[in-house]
Amino acid sequence: MNQPEKPQKSNKNAASPLKYAGLVSAIGIDLAACTLGGFYLGSWLDKIWGGPGLWIAFGVLLGLAIGGVSVFMITKAVMGESDE
Repeated sequence: MNQPEKPQKSNKNAASPLKYAGLVSAIGIDLAACTLGGFYLGSWLDKIWGGPGLWIAFGVLLGLAIGGVSVFMITKAVMGESDE
């Protein structure tokens, strides 16, 4: 007796290693850019308002926080694509 063939699952949504390599690179670049941006913002504020470097520390922490939120959003978008 001939049995009907089972439909094969499409593998078009399979995660590619290059996709994840790009994600890791984007995370590193994003965190570095936001942190450097925060450093330069803090340096500028330190020149304007003065202080013992507190504005630089504030800028770096702000850059890290913005970078963290951005990394979360990038990761969510990339992982959301593979769940479809």
